Amino acid sequence: MSKKLGLTATALAGLMAASLVQAQDDRMSFFLTSAGPGDGANLGGLAGADAHCENLAATAGAGDKTWRAYLSATAAGGRAAVNARDRIGDGPWFNFAGVEVADDVDDLHSEGNLLGKEGSLSEQGEPINGRGDDPNMHDILTGSDSEGRVIAGSDDSTCSNWTSNGDGSAMVGHHDKQGGGDNPNSWNSAHASRGCSQANLQGTGGNGLFYCFAID
Repeated sequence: MSKKLGLTATALAGLMAASLVQAQDDRMSFFLTSAGPGDGANLGGLAGADAHCENLAATAGAGDKTWRAYLSATAAGGRAAVNARDRIGDGPWFNFAGVEVADDVDDLHSEGNLLGKEGSLSEQGEPINGRGDDPNMHDILTGSDSEGRVIAGSDDSTCSNWTSNGDGSAMVGHHDKQGGGDNPNSWNSAHASRGCSQANLQGTGGNGLFYCFAID
């Protein structure tokens, strides 16, 4: 009898734990991609990057939200410039673990955000390699300044608006908020990449990863 009750209690505890995890998944509205498309900074433009966010979110069970990549784009082909901060909704945003990483856009771009390696979890809830890990993958594509806007006066900070896997450069942030560059502690605007190819992104501590936010 006691053994039966013990098993029942264990099963009940497992169900409660599963229920809690599901509730946390339901709140997830921010993640760092576990992998990029694999073609350097050629993401298929903003639309391709958004689709990558959507696909990863759907695989993780969060496909009922509308996801956008945190990427800026320069004015080109008659199209106006795009600021990353203007395309990600109003917040608040929660990571896989249910932690609120930022309340709104201003909070996200302040020192008070709860990003960093512990906060910037993947869509599967895993931490991404940072400085000191092998390989280091802390360079995150953004094409943005510290306020989340396209970089004024730059010839190319977006690898030809996320269509180049060769020539050019992209502004990257450090998801672990440490490393080298002009602003080593910046999650979104630490330094320019060496180039746009997968090899060049990896050569400076990246892997073609980027941030995704739910806008609803």
